[in-house]
Amino acid sequence: MKHFIYDLLIEKGLSETNAAYLNMLALLLALLLIAFIVDFITKRLLERFSSGIAKRTKTNFDDILISNKLPRNIAHIIPLVILIEFVPQVFLDFENAENIIEKTLKVIAIILTLRIIRSLLNSVKDYLKTLTKFKDKPIDSYIQVFMIFVWLLGVFSIFAIVTGISFVKFATTLGAASAVILLIFKDTILGFVASIQVSINDMVRIGDWITFENYGADGDVTEINLATVKVQNWDKTITTIPTYALISDSFKNWRGMMSSGGRRIKRSVIVKTSTIKFLTDTDIKRFKNIELVSNYLENSSKEIEKYNNNHNINKSVLINGRNLTNFGVFRKYLQTYIENHSAINKEMTLMVRQLEPTPQGIPMEIYAFSSDQRWQNYEYIMGDIFDHILASVKYFDLEIYELTVANKD
Repeated sequence: MKHFIYDLLIEKGLSETNAAYLNMLALLLALLLIAFIVDFITKRLLERFSSGIAKRTKTNFDDILISNKLPRNIAHIIPLVILIEFVPQVFLDFENAENIIEKTLKVIAIILTLRIIRSLLNSVKDYLKTLTKFKDKPIDSYIQVFMIFVWLLGVFSIFAIVTGISFVKFATTLGAASAVILLIFKDTILGFVASIQVSINDMVRIGDWITFENYGADGDVTEINLATVKVQNWDKTITTIPTYALISDSFKNWRGMMSSGGRRIKRSVIVKTSTIKFLTDTDIKRFKNIELVSNYLENSSKEIEKYNNNHNINKSVLINGRNLTNFGVFRKYLQTYIENHSAINKEMTLMVRQLEPTPQGIPMEIYAFSSDQRWQNYEYIMGDIFDHILASVKYFDLEIYELTVANKD
Protein backbone atom coordinates (compact mmCIF):
# COMPACT_ATOMS: atom_id res chain seq x y z
CA MET A 1 0.00 0.00 0.00
CA LYS A 2 2.81 2.43 0.76
CA HIS A 3 4.00 2.38 -2.87
CA PHE A 4 0.63 1.82 -4.55
CA ILE A 5 0.00 5.51 -5.22
CA TYR A 6 3.67 5.99 -6.14
CA ASP A 7 3.52 3.23 -8.78
CA LEU A 8 0.22 4.55 -10.09
CA LEU A 9 1.63 8.06 -10.53
CA ILE A 10 4.74 6.72 -12.26
CA GLU A 11 2.49 4.91 -14.73
CA LYS A 12 0.71 8.22 -15.38
CA GLY A 13 3.99 9.75 -16.41
CA LEU A 14 4.97 11.78 -13.32
CA SER A 15 8.60 12.07 -12.34
CA GLU A 16 9.91 9.95 -9.48
CA THR A 17 10.41 13.01 -7.24
CA ASN A 18 6.88 14.34 -7.75
CA ALA A 19 5.43 10.86 -7.41
CA ALA A 20 7.31 10.37 -4.11
CA TYR A 21 6.04 13.67 -2.66
CA LEU A 22 2.45 13.06 -3.72
CA ASN A 23 2.61 9.51 -2.38
CA MET A 24 3.89 10.80 0.98
CA LEU A 25 1.18 13.49 1.19
CA ALA A 26 -1.56 11.00 0.33
CA LEU A 27 -0.37 8.53 2.98
CA LEU A 28 0.00 11.34 5.54
CA LEU A 29 -3.56 12.55 4.94
CA ALA A 30 -4.88 8.98 5.19
CA LEU A 31 -2.96 8.44 8.45
CA LEU A 32 -4.22 11.70 9.93
CA LEU A 33 -7.79 10.85 8.93
CA ILE A 34 -7.52 7.40 10.53
CA ALA A 35 -6.00 8.90 13.69
CA PHE A 36 -8.80 11.49 13.87
CA ILE A 37 -11.53 8.85 13.45
CA VAL A 38 -9.90 6.57 16.05
CA ASP A 39 -9.52 9.51 18.44
CA PHE A 40 -13.19 10.48 18.00
CA ILE A 41 -14.47 6.93 18.53
CA THR A 42 -12.15 6.20 21.46
CA LYS A 43 -13.08 9.46 23.16
CA ARG A 44 -16.81 8.79 22.85
CA LEU A 45 -16.50 5.20 24.05
CA LEU A 46 -14.35 6.11 27.06
CA GLU A 47 -16.62 9.02 28.05
CA ARG A 48 -19.74 6.83 27.86
CA PHE A 49 -18.05 3.97 29.70
CA SER A 50 -16.75 6.23 32.48
CA SER A 51 -20.11 8.04 32.78
CA GLY A 52 -21.90 4.70 33.12
CA ILE A 53 -19.56 3.58 35.88
CA ALA A 54 -19.87 6.94 37.64
CA LYS A 55 -23.66 6.62 37.77
CA ARG A 56 -23.51 3.16 39.32
CA THR A 57 -20.93 3.92 42.02
CA LYS A 58 -21.59 5.66 45.33
CA THR A 59 -18.33 7.62 45.46
CA ASN A 60 -18.02 10.96 43.68
CA PHE A 61 -14.35 10.44 42.83
CA ASP A 62 -15.16 9.07 39.35
CA ASP A 63 -17.42 12.08 38.69
CA ILE A 64 -14.50 14.34 39.59
CA LEU A 65 -12.22 12.38 37.22
CA ILE A 66 -14.69 13.02 34.40
CA SER A 67 -15.04 16.73 35.24
CA ASN A 68 -11.24 17.05 35.09
CA LYS A 69 -11.25 15.42 31.60
CA LEU A 70 -9.13 12.41 32.53
CA PRO A 71 -11.00 9.95 30.20
CA ARG A 72 -10.75 12.43 27.31
CA ASN A 73 -7.00 12.84 27.79
CA ILE A 74 -6.48 9.07 28.02
CA ALA A 75 -8.44 8.64 24.77
CA HIS A 76 -5.71 10.55 22.89
CA ILE A 77 -3.17 7.82 23.67
CA ILE A 78 -4.39 5.31 21.04
CA PRO A 79 -4.33 7.67 18.01
CA LEU A 80 -0.95 8.99 19.16
CA VAL A 81 0.42 5.42 19.26
CA ILE A 82 -0.95 4.84 15.74
CA LEU A 83 0.80 7.98 14.48
CA ILE A 84 4.12 7.02 16.10
CA GLU A 85 3.87 3.49 14.67
CA PHE A 86 3.06 4.41 11.06
CA VAL A 87 4.97 7.67 10.58
CA PRO A 88 8.16 5.77 9.59
CA GLN A 89 6.16 4.07 6.83
CA VAL A 90 4.76 7.35 5.55
CA PHE A 91 8.13 9.14 5.49
CA LEU A 92 10.14 6.11 4.36
CA ASP A 93 11.81 8.07 1.58
CA PHE A 94 12.20 11.31 3.62
CA GLU A 95 14.59 10.56 6.43
CA ASN A 96 15.03 14.16 7.67
CA ALA A 97 11.29 14.78 7.77
CA GLU A 98 10.79 11.45 9.53
CA ASN A 99 13.23 12.43 12.30
CA ILE A 100 11.52 15.80 12.82
CA ILE A 101 8.03 14.28 12.89
CA GLU A 102 9.09 11.50 15.27
CA LYS A 103 10.63 14.02 17.67
CA THR A 104 7.49 16.14 17.45
CA LEU A 105 5.27 13.14 18.25
CA LYS A 106 7.48 12.20 21.22
CA VAL A 107 7.20 15.76 22.53
CA ILE A 108 3.41 15.56 22.11
CA ALA A 109 3.44 12.23 23.96
CA ILE A 110 5.28 13.85 26.90
CA ILE A 111 2.83 16.78 26.95
CA LEU A 112 -0.11 14.35 26.84
CA THR A 113 1.39 12.41 29.76
CA LEU A 114 1.73 15.65 31.73
CA ARG A 115 -1.92 16.51 31.01
CA ILE A 116 -3.05 13.08 32.19
CA ILE A 117 -1.02 13.41 35.41
CA ARG A 118 -2.38 16.93 35.95
CA SER A 119 -5.98 15.75 35.47
CA LEU A 120 -5.39 12.92 37.93
CA LEU A 121 -3.78 15.18 40.55
CA ASN A 122 -6.50 17.82 40.17
CA SER A 123 -9.07 15.09 40.68
CA VAL A 124 -7.32 13.92 43.84
CA LYS A 125 -7.17 17.53 45.05
CA ASP A 126 -10.87 18.16 44.38
CA TYR A 127 -11.85 14.87 46.00
CA LEU A 128 -9.82 15.50 49.16
CA LYS A 129 -11.44 18.93 49.48
CA THR A 130 -14.83 17.22 49.73
CA LEU A 131 -13.66 15.29 52.80
CA THR A 132 -14.22 17.03 56.13
CA LYS A 133 -10.79 16.23 57.59
CA PHE A 134 -8.98 17.71 54.56
CA LYS A 135 -11.12 20.82 53.95
CA ASP A 136 -8.86 23.09 56.00
CA LYS A 137 -5.56 21.59 54.78
CA PRO A 138 -3.33 23.27 52.13
CA ILE A 139 -3.89 20.50 49.56
CA ASP A 140 -3.18 22.93 46.68
CA SER A 141 0.38 23.44 47.90
CA TYR A 142 1.25 19.75 47.88
CA ILE A 143 -0.35 19.16 44.47
CA GLN A 144 1.51 22.15 43.03
CA VAL A 145 4.84 20.94 44.42
CA PHE A 146 4.34 17.51 42.85
CA MET A 147 3.28 19.10 39.54
CA ILE A 148 6.41 21.27 39.53
CA PHE A 149 8.61 18.19 39.74
CA VAL A 150 6.56 16.46 37.04
CA TRP A 151 6.76 19.50 34.75
CA LEU A 152 10.51 19.78 35.33
CA LEU A 153 10.96 16.12 34.33
CA GLY A 154 8.77 16.73 31.30
CA VAL A 155 10.68 19.84 30.23
CA PHE A 156 14.02 18.08 30.71
CA SER A 157 12.78 15.15 28.64
CA ILE A 158 11.61 17.47 25.85
CA PHE A 159 14.95 19.27 25.77
CA ALA A 160 16.73 15.92 25.71
CA ILE A 161 14.61 14.77 22.73
CA VAL A 162 14.98 18.01 20.77
CA THR A 163 18.74 18.31 21.32
CA GLY A 164 19.47 14.61 20.99
CA ILE A 165 21.30 14.54 24.33
CA SER A 166 20.51 11.68 26.69
CA PHE A 167 18.29 12.59 29.65
CA VAL A 168 20.94 11.63 32.22
CA LYS A 169 23.62 13.72 30.55
CA PHE A 170 21.21 16.65 30.16
CA ALA A 171 20.22 16.49 33.86
CA THR A 172 23.90 16.28 34.88
CA THR A 173 24.73 19.36 32.81
CA LEU A 174 21.77 21.15 34.31
CA GLY A 175 23.04 20.34 37.81
CA ALA A 176 26.02 22.59 37.17
CA ALA A 177 23.61 25.47 36.78
CA SER A 178 21.83 24.70 40.06
CA ALA A 179 22.60 28.17 41.46
CA VAL A 180 20.73 29.78 38.58
CA ILE A 181 17.85 27.34 39.01
CA LEU A 182 17.64 28.11 42.72
CA LEU A 183 17.52 31.83 41.92
CA ILE A 184 14.77 31.36 39.35
CA PHE A 185 12.66 29.18 41.63
CA LYS A 186 13.43 31.07 44.84
CA ASP A 187 9.82 32.03 45.55
CA THR A 188 8.63 28.52 44.73
CA ILE A 189 11.14 26.95 47.11
CA LEU A 190 10.31 29.44 49.85
CA GLY A 191 6.62 28.80 49.31
CA PHE A 192 7.16 25.05 49.46
CA VAL A 193 9.08 25.27 52.74
CA ALA A 194 6.50 27.69 54.15
CA SER A 195 3.62 25.40 53.16
CA ILE A 196 5.21 22.49 55.00
CA GLN A 197 5.83 24.58 58.13
CA VAL A 198 2.33 26.06 58.03
CA SER A 199 0.83 22.58 57.74
CA ILE A 200 3.04 20.89 60.36
CA ASN A 201 2.66 23.70 62.91
CA ASP A 202 -1.05 24.11 62.08
CA MET A 203 -0.57 27.88 61.80
CA VAL A 204 -3.33 28.56 59.27
CA ARG A 205 -6.21 26.53 57.92
CA ILE A 206 -8.64 27.24 55.13
CA GLY A 207 -11.60 29.00 56.75
CA ASP A 208 -9.53 30.65 59.50
CA TRP A 209 -10.10 34.33 60.20
CA ILE A 210 -6.71 36.08 60.13
CA THR A 211 -5.57 39.68 60.46
CA PHE A 212 -2.35 40.56 58.60
CA GLU A 213 -1.73 44.28 59.02
CA ASN A 214 1.37 44.40 56.79
CA TYR A 215 -0.73 43.30 53.81
CA GLY A 216 -4.02 44.93 54.82
CA ALA A 217 -5.72 41.54 55.17
CA ASP A 218 -8.59 41.01 57.60
CA GLY A 219 -10.93 38.15 56.77
CA ASP A 220 -11.27 34.44 56.04
CA VAL A 221 -8.58 32.32 54.36
CA THR A 222 -10.10 30.89 51.17
CA GLU A 223 -7.07 29.27 49.56
CA ILE A 224 -3.56 28.18 50.50
CA ASN A 225 -1.28 27.21 47.64
CA LEU A 226 2.42 27.01 46.97
CA ALA A 227 3.03 30.69 46.27
CA THR A 228 0.15 32.62 47.82
CA VAL A 229 -2.54 32.64 50.48
CA LYS A 230 -5.85 34.25 49.49
CA VAL A 231 -7.85 36.08 52.13
CA GLN A 232 -11.38 37.31 51.52
CA ASN A 233 -11.72 40.49 53.55
CA TRP A 234 -14.95 41.51 55.24
CA ASP A 235 -15.64 44.04 52.47
CA LYS A 236 -15.47 41.08 50.01
CA THR A 237 -12.15 42.20 48.50
CA ILE A 238 -9.40 39.62 48.05
CA THR A 239 -5.92 40.08 49.52
CA THR A 240 -3.10 37.88 48.22
CA ILE A 241 -0.27 37.17 50.68
CA PRO A 242 2.99 35.33 49.84
CA THR A 243 2.93 31.97 51.61
CA TYR A 244 6.39 32.47 53.10
CA ALA A 245 5.17 35.71 54.74
CA LEU A 246 3.18 33.54 57.16
CA ILE A 247 6.41 32.34 58.76
CA SER A 248 8.51 35.48 58.28
CA ASP A 249 6.01 38.13 59.46
CA SER A 250 3.60 38.44 62.37
CA PHE A 251 -0.14 37.97 61.89
CA LYS A 252 -3.15 37.26 64.10
CA ASN A 253 -5.21 34.07 63.76
CA TRP A 254 -8.65 34.30 65.39
CA ARG A 255 -9.23 30.52 65.33
CA GLY A 256 -8.69 30.22 69.09
CA MET A 257 -11.40 32.80 69.73
CA MET A 258 -13.79 31.13 67.28
CA SER A 259 -13.34 27.72 68.91
CA SER A 260 -13.40 28.99 72.50
CA GLY A 261 -17.14 29.61 72.63
CA GLY A 262 -16.83 33.37 73.14
CA ARG A 263 -15.54 36.59 71.63
CA ARG A 264 -13.81 39.06 73.88
CA ILE A 265 -15.34 42.39 74.82
CA LYS A 266 -12.71 44.74 76.21
CA ARG A 267 -13.85 48.34 76.20
CA SER A 268 -14.02 51.10 78.77
CA VAL A 269 -15.78 54.37 79.53
CA ILE A 270 -13.97 57.27 81.25
CA VAL A 271 -15.75 58.63 84.33
CA LYS A 272 -15.03 62.23 85.37
CA THR A 273 -13.06 62.21 88.62
CA SER A 274 -14.85 65.30 89.91
CA THR A 275 -18.17 63.45 90.06
CA ILE A 276 -16.92 60.66 92.35
CA LYS A 277 -18.09 61.06 95.95
CA PHE A 278 -18.87 59.31 99.26
CA LEU A 279 -22.50 58.28 99.65
CA THR A 280 -24.68 59.78 102.35
CA ASP A 281 -27.59 57.93 103.95
CA THR A 282 -29.90 59.82 101.62
CA ASP A 283 -27.90 58.70 98.59
CA ILE A 284 -27.88 55.09 99.76
CA LYS A 285 -31.63 55.15 100.32
CA ARG A 286 -32.15 56.52 96.82
CA PHE A 287 -29.78 53.99 95.20
CA LYS A 288 -31.59 51.10 96.90
CA ASN A 289 -34.39 51.63 94.39
CA ILE A 290 -32.00 50.27 91.72
CA GLU A 291 -32.80 46.55 91.83
CA LEU A 292 -29.41 45.17 90.74
CA VAL A 293 -27.62 46.81 93.70
CA SER A 294 -30.38 46.97 96.33
CA ASN A 295 -29.26 43.78 98.13
CA TYR A 296 -25.62 44.81 97.86
CA LEU A 297 -26.37 48.22 99.40
CA GLU A 298 -28.46 46.67 102.16
CA ASN A 299 -25.76 44.22 103.20
CA SER A 300 -22.85 46.62 102.74
CA SER A 301 -24.57 49.41 104.68
CA LYS A 302 -25.15 47.14 107.69
CA GLU A 303 -21.58 45.82 107.57
CA ILE A 304 -20.08 49.33 107.32
CA GLU A 305 -22.33 50.70 110.04
CA LYS A 306 -21.38 47.84 112.36
CA TYR A 307 -17.69 48.41 111.70
CA ASN A 308 -17.90 52.17 112.32
CA ASN A 309 -19.87 51.68 115.56
CA ASN A 310 -17.46 49.05 116.85
CA HIS A 311 -14.53 51.38 116.23
CA ASN A 312 -16.26 54.52 117.53
CA ILE A 313 -15.84 56.32 114.22
CA ASN A 314 -16.85 59.97 114.19
CA LYS A 315 -19.29 60.06 111.26
CA SER A 316 -19.94 63.79 111.53
CA VAL A 317 -17.25 63.99 108.92
CA LEU A 318 -18.13 61.69 106.02
CA ILE A 319 -14.54 60.77 105.17
CA ASN A 320 -14.01 59.07 108.51
CA GLY A 321 -14.22 55.29 108.76
CA ARG A 322 -15.54 53.06 106.02
CA ASN A 323 -17.84 54.44 103.34
CA LEU A 324 -19.53 53.58 100.08
CA THR A 325 -18.81 55.62 96.97
CA ASN A 326 -21.04 56.15 93.96
CA PHE A 327 -18.18 54.94 91.76
CA GLY A 328 -17.86 51.67 93.70
CA VAL A 329 -21.62 51.08 93.67
CA PHE A 330 -21.68 51.79 89.93
CA ARG A 331 -18.90 49.22 89.42
CA LYS A 332 -20.92 46.66 91.39
CA TYR A 333 -24.00 47.51 89.34
CA LEU A 334 -22.13 46.91 86.07
CA GLN A 335 -20.69 43.62 87.36
CA THR A 336 -24.17 42.37 88.25
CA TYR A 337 -25.60 43.66 84.98
CA ILE A 338 -22.96 41.82 82.91
CA GLU A 339 -23.38 38.63 84.93
CA ASN A 340 -27.10 38.66 84.18
CA HIS A 341 -26.78 39.57 80.51
CA SER A 342 -28.15 36.73 78.33
CA ALA A 343 -25.57 37.21 75.54
CA ILE A 344 -22.50 36.91 77.78
CA ASN A 345 -20.64 33.59 78.15
CA LYS A 346 -20.70 32.89 81.88
CA GLU A 347 -18.06 30.13 81.62
CA MET A 348 -15.32 32.57 80.56
CA THR A 349 -13.59 35.48 82.31
CA LEU A 350 -16.05 38.18 83.33
CA MET A 351 -15.18 41.30 85.29
CA VAL A 352 -15.64 45.04 85.56
CA ARG A 353 -12.42 46.73 86.58
CA GLN A 354 -11.10 50.19 87.33
CA LEU A 355 -8.05 51.14 85.30
CA GLU A 356 -5.25 53.57 86.09
CA PRO A 357 -6.46 57.19 86.32
CA THR A 358 -5.81 59.41 83.31
CA PRO A 359 -5.86 63.21 82.88
CA GLN A 360 -9.39 62.80 81.49
CA GLY A 361 -10.75 60.66 84.33
CA ILE A 362 -10.87 57.08 85.54
CA PRO A 363 -11.57 54.36 82.94
CA MET A 364 -14.12 51.72 83.90
CA GLU A 365 -13.47 48.66 81.74
CA ILE A 366 -15.80 45.82 80.81
CA TYR A 367 -13.89 42.56 80.27
CA ALA A 368 -16.13 39.69 79.18
CA PHE A 369 -16.87 37.32 76.29
CA SER A 370 -19.98 37.27 74.14
CA SER A 371 -21.57 33.89 73.48
CA ASP A 372 -22.01 34.73 69.80
CA GLN A 373 -18.74 35.16 67.86
CA ARG A 374 -20.35 36.33 64.61
CA TRP A 375 -19.13 39.83 63.88
CA GLN A 376 -22.49 41.48 63.30
CA ASN A 377 -24.08 39.93 66.40
CA TYR A 378 -20.95 40.64 68.46
CA GLU A 379 -21.08 44.33 67.58
CA TYR A 380 -24.79 44.44 68.42
CA ILE A 381 -24.19 42.81 71.84
CA MET A 382 -21.34 45.17 72.69
CA GLY A 383 -23.33 48.19 71.51
CA ASP A 384 -26.32 47.12 73.60
CA ILE A 385 -24.16 46.80 76.73
CA PHE A 386 -22.50 50.18 76.35
CA ASP A 387 -25.76 51.91 75.42
CA HIS A 388 -27.03 50.78 78.80
CA ILE A 389 -23.84 51.84 80.59
CA LEU A 390 -23.87 55.34 79.12
CA ALA A 391 -27.55 55.78 79.99
CA SER A 392 -27.19 54.45 83.56
CA VAL A 393 -24.24 56.64 84.64
CA LYS A 394 -26.43 59.59 85.63
CA TYR A 395 -28.42 57.46 88.09
CA PHE A 396 -25.26 57.21 90.21
CA ASP A 397 -24.52 60.93 90.05
CA LEU A 398 -21.56 60.27 87.74
CA GLU A 399 -20.58 61.80 84.40
CA ILE A 400 -18.73 60.46 81.37
CA TYR A 401 -15.77 62.49 80.18
CA GLU A 402 -16.38 64.35 76.92
CA LEU A 403 -13.72 66.41 75.19
CA THR A 404 -14.88 69.95 74.59
CA VAL A 405 -13.11 72.25 72.19
CA ALA A 406 -13.16 75.95 72.98
CA ASN A 407 -14.68 78.17 70.33
CA LYS A 408 -11.97 80.52 69.04
CA ASP A 409 -14.59 83.10 68.04
